[in-house]
Amino acid sequence: VQLQASGGGLVTPGGSLRPSCAASGSISSITGMGWYRQAPGRQRELVAGITNGGATNYADSVKGRFTISRDNTKSAVYLQMNSLKPEDTAVYYCSADTWSGWGTNEVARYWGQGTQVTVSS
Repeated sequence: VQLQASGGGLVTPGGSLRPSCAASGSISSITGMGWYRQAPGRQRELVAGITNGGATNYADSVKGRFTISRDNTKSAVYLQMNSLKPEDTAVYYCSADTWSGWGTNEVARYWGQGTQVTVSS
């Protein structure tokens, strides 16, 4: 699975961004997709995730401000980010979890290349 993220940028506090991530390759093996972020000097953390069935989960710090959505036809995942704060500044990575099926029963996580989000006045 290959992931291509885009849509980061520079925005002032209170602004919005909507990064997107397109998957290609073994798309049928994807069981869920998500967004993580990593700020300088900090560990990578989960921002939001969404399963094939549409179930979502969010980090407490972004609940009510961020919305994850998925276009299964295009195998894409989006992250609508509203009311952005300076502490949201980070490199945002999309991820895809896969399962190989009952034959080999293997799970894996793939990562996109990251897109920079900077919130600053």
